[in-house]
Amino acid sequence: MAKMGTVAIESLPEPMLTVQYSTRRDSRSKTWAVVLAGGEGCRLRPLVRRLFGDERPKQYVPLLGPTSLLRQTLDRVGRLVPAERTVVVSQYDHGRYLDRELCDGAAPHVLLQPENRGTGTAVLFAAHMIRRLDPEAVITVFPSDHYIREEDTFLAHVAEVVAFVERHPERLVLLGARPTSPEPEYGWVRPGTVLGETSDGPIRRVQGFLEKPEPENAQRCMTAGWLWNTFAFATTLRTLLNAGHEFLPAVDDRLNLIAAFSGSRHEGWAVRQAYSMAPTCDFSRGVLERCPTWLGVSRLPGLTWSDLGTPRRVVGIASTLPVRPLWMTTGRKTVNALASVLESHLADTGRRR
Repeated sequence: MAKMGTVAIESLPEPMLTVQYSTRRDSRSKTWAVVLAGGEGCRLRPLVRRLFGDERPKQYVPLLGPTSLLRQTLDRVGRLVPAERTVVVSQYDHGRYLDRELCDGAAPHVLLQPENRGTGTAVLFAAHMIRRLDPEAVITVFPSDHYIREEDTFLAHVAEVVAFVERHPERLVLLGARPTSPEPEYGWVRPGTVLGETSDGPIRRVQGFLEKPEPENAQRCMTAGWLWNTFAFATTLRTLLNAGHEFLPAVDDRLNLIAAFSGSRHEGWAVRQAYSMAPTCDFSRGVLERCPTWLGVSRLPGLTWSDLGTPRRVVGIASTLPVRPLWMTTGRKTVNALASVLESHLADTGRRR
């Protein structure tokens, strides 16, 4: 085992500080980024297998260009938060993929979970680790399987939301996207009263939250002006830890036990023990659907955003790119392959991740 920061991980490349980011926040900033990369991407497995011939989770696949979705996410986030304050949360089983993804540029902290226990556990695992290094941190969370076309606009908005959280440390602010369809596989956020302002519009209290509603409820949400939850958000470390303690106590209690072994040769054992006893929990269902009073939402400015969770979304986004991915070029019988995957695996519109 090797060490990065204070967390025992499998062997990864040594940091090489060779990349400069012109839009990085001030070095005195307390902002940290958590990139979630521990999912299995089961719904995209058939497409990945057909196009690339292996079983890699989608975040390690170059679906929309020459680099993987994870690498694209890290490059995007790296323009706002430096690698030394970025945490990638993945799994032990993904170590071989991470080796390849992190071999160039500055290496972030990496947390390898013994097994996938859901987004609630992953987010809190990162929060507990960051607490040891920077107890006053502001946390931004980003999934690793999203497509964002207008990255400059997105990052400028994130920076404004972070600034709001710094002024209002009791808040957790979700980034909400303007819906273009009544998508039943997204979370939906109902904006309420105004809490503050960004240059793109108000930050509002969350008055309602539905995670992956039935299609008819998704249609009602869209008609009533609800937003898609991107699952990107900003908050303070203290607020995030308090949320875990209040709403996910079984997970929080297990993760608290790891601290006593931090930096010792028994740390890996402590992590495995904690995960063996922790329940699987979803952050959206366990925390966001409770609509705590401190929860806010900021609507993203007009930009192209997609959660690349299904073959249909991947094909839809890839079809709009100025430079098509190699797997969409002519002569590779891609159309028939994609049609087969879409017909076989998306017929059941009620399927959930």
